[in-house]
Amino acid sequence: MPEKITFTPELVDTHCLIDVRTPLEFEEDHIPGAHNVPLLTNEERVEVGIIYKESGPSEARRRGLELTCPRFYVMVDRIVSLAASRPIIVYCWRGGLRSQSVAMLVETCGTTAKQLIGGYKTFRTHVIDYFEKCDFHSPLIVMHGMTGTGKTEFINSLDLSQWGTIDLEGIACHRGSAFGALGLEQNFTQKHFETALWNAFRSLPADRPIVLEGESQRIGKYSLPGGLYQKMAESCKVWCHASIETRIDRLSVEYARPEYRDEMLDALERIRKKLGAIRYAELKNCLEGWDVDGIARGLIEGYYDKMYYKHRPWTPDFELQLEDYRQAKSELKKLWSTRV
Repeated sequence: MPEKITFTPELVDTHCLIDVRTPLEFEEDHIPGAHNVPLLTNEERVEVGIIYKESGPSEARRRGLELTCPRFYVMVDRIVSLAASRPIIVYCWRGGLRSQSVAMLVETCGTTAKQLIGGYKTFRTHVIDYFEKCDFHSPLIVMHGMTGTGKTEFINSLDLSQWGTIDLEGIACHRGSAFGALGLEQNFTQKHFETALWNAFRSLPADRPIVLEGESQRIGKYSLPGGLYQKMAESCKVWCHASIETRIDRLSVEYARPEYRDEMLDALERIRKKLGAIRYAELKNCLEGWDVDGIARGLIEGYYDKMYYKHRPWTPDFELQLEDYRQAKSELKKLWSTRV
């Protein structure tokens, strides 16, 4: 019988993880870095499940064996190839028959393989608990400010030898605003978002503060998991400033691309009621005439600055000018040194 092993985050970096669930299960979410070598196809799993309900486990297993036997050699060959001499861990939904069978098959062919106790379900519980506790190894620095100040760009430009950074919008594939989906697709699940976020946090060094952008509870269609939103609210908050001209320039560079024109019209339509008839008509005319600066200025003055941070029930710990990123980096380092 294969040795059973308990999940720890370090296994992601040290082992070859083989996920033998169906492609649909794998696509919904999986342990970071895992390879999908499914024992059953999506359709076969449905068929075996029906047999299990109607005729019992014995008949279901016999049918499963009939379906999978012809591809055993190919599966083992692929697993050994993917492992490339790394130790192998096989997992399924909850550490049951699928992962046990494949691990035994690999070992029968002369390669050691371990079975993950509790399978993906145990990993998922770990991720949930991680964000419920939010017991991060380093303090958070949360960057707030009006749309267009350049918070995300600034965070991603920080020296990683001094700071840990989390790009929430990059992980969520959404910029967190009414026009935040332009050119992006949120085509994965909430579970996958949480797993990617967990992997980003756990990969950071423990000896430097973690800088991330202040967001609402939702980024597009995804919700910040567990207690993360509250943890950010309780952490060091920095209010970022930039002139309206700088904000217009930055929004224009990021958003105003000809290939986004149709998406921008759709986004404008979604906020039509909030804009009001006159402002909506003005912005639509700018968009149809491709007046990039006019679109950006109109959105800043007529929407973003009125809608976002309208009521800020907190006082920032620091204020930071983001006109010049190089100066801002130096200033952030100086401000943080006074806190620690």
